[in-house]
Amino acid sequence: MKMKVALLFIFLFINISVQAKDVVVTKNIGMELSRDIANEAVMACRKSGYSVSAVVVDRHGLLRAALRDDTAARFTLEIAQRKANMTVMAWTDSGAFRDARRDIQQELNHIDGLIVMDGGVKITAAGYNIGAIGVSGAPGGEKDSACAKKALEKFNERIEFSIE
Repeated sequence: MKMKVALLFIFLFINISVQAKDVVVTKNIGMELSRDIANEAVMACRKSGYSVSAVVVDRHGLLRAALRDDTAARFTLEIAQRKANMTVMAWTDSGAFRDARRDIQQELNHIDGLIVMDGGVKITAAGYNIGAIGVSGAPGGEKDSACAKKALEKFNERIEFSIE
């Protein structure tokens, strides 16, 4: 009998310790950094003569910052957000995902909030995926992506040291 009680106690103890946590803590990009990255991406494209929109989302695809340059088409905001969401879904830059998975590109383009185009870039800090930026409006996704990367390069140290 004592053996059964001991085994039951061990089973319950192991079962409790293996269960999922009641509270999950995640690392996400903050509002100020999101705003600054979006602004810098718009400014980087403006310097190259392109009028774009830039959207930063957190690791869950929730909007953190959105900026549309003065003469950028209104649709560029939605496209930029969909590029950022694609990056969060795949956890790889949207252009790299497009190149690797052309077989499912059309299907994913029909999912609300996603678009498989170049111009979405992941944002990582200390190995954590903390968000993504999407840029739209330049003549070609590779130019959108270049503006996003310039913004991330400018804030590289700030991004890396944002994780405690």
